[in-house]
Amino acid sequence: MTKVPYIIPVTDLRQNAAGVIRRVRDSKEPVYITQRGRTAAVVLSVEEFQRAEEGRAILEALARGEKDIRAGRGRDLDEVLGRAAEILDPSSK
Repeated sequence: MTKVPYIIPVTDLRQNAAGVIRRVRDSKEPVYITQRGRTAAVVLSVEEFQRAEEGRAILEALARGEKDIRAGRGRDLDEVLGRAAEILDPSSK
């Protein structure tokens, strides 16, 4: 079952910003803010925002990798795994 988003008008945000922030922080769910009946903004907890940014960065890296592979700029898997091992454990050199 799909969750129903929590939606409030901007006037409610103005009147109870601390309560909205508390709700976002406690529930880990976004709050959608409307203005003149249309969605105008989304309030997220810092943790959820950071998680979304990390996910976006991973997707961008994957897209760049796909583009590089299509352009013939790929790398051998053993080379990549070896480099990753060096980064994760510099004493393994």
